[in-house]
Amino acid sequence: MGPGAPPSTPRQAAYDLRKLRGKALVERVGTTRRYHPQPPGLRTRAALLILREKVLKPILAGAGRPELGRPPKRIHPLDAHYENLQRELRRTVDTLGLAA
Repeated sequence: MGPGAPPSTPRQAAYDLRKLRGKALVERVGTTRRYHPQPPGLRTRAALLILREKVLKPILAGAGRPELGRPPKRIHPLDAHYENLQRELRRTVDTLGLAA
């Protein structure tokens, strides 16, 4: 959750483990209280982390800002993709009527 979040309760931890086991992200080790992550679960978690850090955060960081100043002379292809995604996100928000 984060550094300021309240500590997890045993009930919440049990719920989280049930969810992870149900999604086949972890597996219980025999009759112990230990769990091991499954390789597909690790791949899924890594994919979600990369998606959040490398795609969603940069898009959302620039989505609320109006265009500032002149664009650079040379735009990296990745920056061009981010700009297109931000433009489409603004259109989607406008279409849904979520913008104030």
